[in-house]
Amino acid sequence: MGKLYKDLKKGLKEIIAHQEGKITLKSELIEIPEPPEEYSPKKIKNIRSRRNYSQGIFAKVLNVSLKTVQAWESGDRNPNHAALRLLEIIDQGVYHPLIRKRV
Repeated sequence: MGKLYKDLKKGLKEIIAHQEGKITLKSELIEIPEPPEEYSPKKIKNIRSRRNYSQGIFAKVLNVSLKTVQAWESGDRNPNHAALRLLEIIDQGVYHPLIRKRV
């Protein structure tokens, strides 16, 4: 028997034991954050400007292409959900990488 089969079998036995009142299953509450807000082209540019990032540096910080940042700021494209979360944490100051020039 493989590990997956053994884990499934164990899980099913625990469900049956729980339903029969023989065991109490562990539970954990996890707070799920609200979805990030939508960012307008102007707000995206303001986030970048407040951090004194060029479009190229901002693209590197967000791990997207320069063309992507340009498209967001021009309103041609909208950031996806993952990018919205990154914009949010940068906007809120949670993530603020310091960019230094090498000498």
